[in-house]
Amino acid sequence: MSDATEASGTAGAAEPAGSGPAGKRHVRVVLVDDHRMFRTGVQAEIGQTAETGVEVVGEAADVDQAVSVITATRPEVVLLDVHLPGGGGVEVLRRCAALTADAERPVRFLALSVSDAAEDVIGVIRGGARGYVTKTITGIDLVDSVFRVQEGDAVFSPRLAGFVLDAFASTDAPPVDEDLDRLTQREREVLRLIARGYAYKEIAKQLYISVKTVESHVSAVLRKLQLSNRHELTRWATARRLV
Repeated sequence: MSDATEASGTAGAAEPAGSGPAGKRHVRVVLVDDHRMFRTGVQAEIGQTAETGVEVVGEAADVDQAVSVITATRPEVVLLDVHLPGGGGVEVLRRCAALTADAERPVRFLALSVSDAAEDVIGVIRGGARGYVTKTITGIDLVDSVFRVQEGDAVFSPRLAGFVLDAFASTDAPPVDEDLDRLTQREREVLRLIARGYAYKEIAKQLYISVKTVESHVSAVLRKLQLSNRHELTRWATARRLV
């Protein structure tokens, strides 16, 4: 149920980082995700400012919208999906590099994605994100992660932190997997979930797409990898440690 609505934002002078009414913690946040339903859910979960201290000042559904609303609102933290129309989260980070590097009012990025693939985690961290959490995170933990990123901490789940440590400890570039490179980012997401034993309906719900779209992605993956069924696909993914 991908959505490319116009970006929304409310520009204005930002309060000092971490301050708010009656001395409570306060953080201004922009949500960047191409699924309207997911943005609405996050807004409902964490955007009750009086209770959480999180003020959602803008939303965007693709790269161009994201850059526009982030530049206009100058939030303290951006919750950034990895896979976006127009070039993905890495492209947003590249185009907002000057804001990230601003010593006085830095805009910090926290990746929030359905993907827990090593290449996605490493890609956005190399691009300048301060952390990476998956969409299985609870609302309470997400609020805590946002404030930690605002304060300059790096935030990861233990498993994802391991990916980053391994990547930056190694001086060798990761090998190129030509077969995997044939797949789009969405096809990789579907591949991993199929290999983990998810049913089509479960995948559709998790990725906010239709069952028919899941079926189309699976057919494309099988064709591109020259595999016959989901059992062969699972073995293929397991051999590459993608599961």
